Amino acid sequence: MNIDEILAFAKSRGLFWQSAEIYGSAAGLYDYGHIGALIKRRFEQVWLSYFIDTNESYHLIEGSNMLPEKPLIASGHAARFNDIIMGCSKCGTYYRADVLLADLGSPVSEGATPDEIDVMVVQKGLKCPKCKAPFLKSKPFNMMLDLYLGPEKSDKGYLRPETAQSSYLNFYREFNILRKALPFGLAIIGRAYRNEISPRQGLYRMRELTQAELQIFFDPNTWKVDMDKVNDRKVTVVTYGKKVTERKTIAELVRDDDIPEFYAYHVAMIDAFYRDVIGVPEDRLRFLEKGGDEKAFYNKVHMDIEVSVDSWGGFKEVGGLHYRGDYDLTSHSKGSMQDLSVNIEDKKVLPNVLELSFGVDRNIWMLIDVFHKKDGDRSFLSLAPYLAPYQAAIFPLQKDERIVGEANSIFNDLRQYFKLCTDQSGSIGRRYARVDEIGVPFGITIDFDTITESSPNYRTVTVRIRDDKKQVRMHVDELREFLDSNTRFNPFNKFTGFK
Repeated sequence: MNIDEILAFAKSRGLFWQSAEIYGSAAGLYDYGHIGALIKRRFEQVWLSYFIDTNESYHLIEGSNMLPEKPLIASGHAARFNDIIMGCSKCGTYYRADVLLADLGSPVSEGATPDEIDVMVVQKGLKCPKCKAPFLKSKPFNMMLDLYLGPEKSDKGYLRPETAQSSYLNFYREFNILRKALPFGLAIIGRAYRNEISPRQGLYRMRELTQAELQIFFDPNTWKVDMDKVNDRKVTVVTYGKKVTERKTIAELVRDDDIPEFYAYHVAMIDAFYRDVIGVPEDRLRFLEKGGDEKAFYNKVHMDIEVSVDSWGGFKEVGGLHYRGDYDLTSHSKGSMQDLSVNIEDKKVLPNVLELSFGVDRNIWMLIDVFHKKDGDRSFLSLAPYLAPYQAAIFPLQKDERIVGEANSIFNDLRQYFKLCTDQSGSIGRRYARVDEIGVPFGITIDFDTITESSPNYRTVTVRIRDDKKQVRMHVDELREFLDSNTRFNPFNKFTGFK
């Protein structure tokens, strides 16, 4: 599907659509419908279970969406959280420079300066796409959304541009409340706000977005990871400078590319999350290493997590793995004039940070693009059962009072343990089709045999499996165990290698 087809599908099936739709909508702002909100929560819960619940040193916190100005001056956002914009001298339209130049066939690096962009514009003779007039000189544009705290507008603040700052601001207190040991992780799933110049490609570039981030604070001299668990795992990487895609083991990544062991270990962990947990095919996932002007200046190692998404035209960033050094705590130590060093075994340590960052909205779009399947006239969303909005659908085959009553009884028994839906409208084929399209993995049909004591199939139901349409007959008393073993995500079961 292309972008327009995904947006149409998402609207018609209750996934998401642009905010304030009845007023003409607003670019870069989206609302999730009843199905989309469930899928989003499933993704967030699986992310938490995999990355946080399996490590007793990692903890979920929740930070304020608004921040006073001083922390964002200290972090560098007030001065450097910029995109370069190009304005038309005639019609006044503004464009994000890197996006427009890429669209016009003249791509620039992410670190290109306004002067470098202006030189390219002149050399290429580029004009405004709308009115063909010349461009004004390009300039930086800070993407933070500012606000004032209080009635007199004396205290300036911002909507937070990323969730990570809340982890840095709360590190020292949380560290001292808990067991005072490193490594130590703080995770946040929450909103971030960016005044994007060119919101585009559905949920890819938004003005209000959800991030799932884990900041791991550690001493680089002492953090040891169990490389034996991951050394042989192969991952797809594009290392900086080579610009070629390679399949490498984690051991080769450490040996040949000078990647720190703790960093390579988390490459493996993320690779397993996308391939083994989410189900992304191997050829659709890669790690793109950035260097030079392409990476953030404070990052020692910077890899984008990319998935090939057809509607976005190929590999696009859905997350990142960043070794940020001690930049963050150093910046906030200076800005707050409070020493954020900690004492570990009588030694003073200013922790480094490893950041695992995921764009939740981008990942939801990716799920739809990658897992929307066609089988003749049938379409279905082939999500892992623990990512589906409902674990099962209950269908009374006919509108017979006894069948409907039994279906309601089964529904009420199972809904205590699982998220279920039910549908009594239309043919059974149409009902299957409706739940297939939103990714429900199992359809449970109650028929006359279920309620007929003389039938050999008394107290049994038909369980239909979404992807291959296979049907199995099962006793009502077996349903709970069946759904529990086939729809619940347990990171300690299949994925014990990354405890």
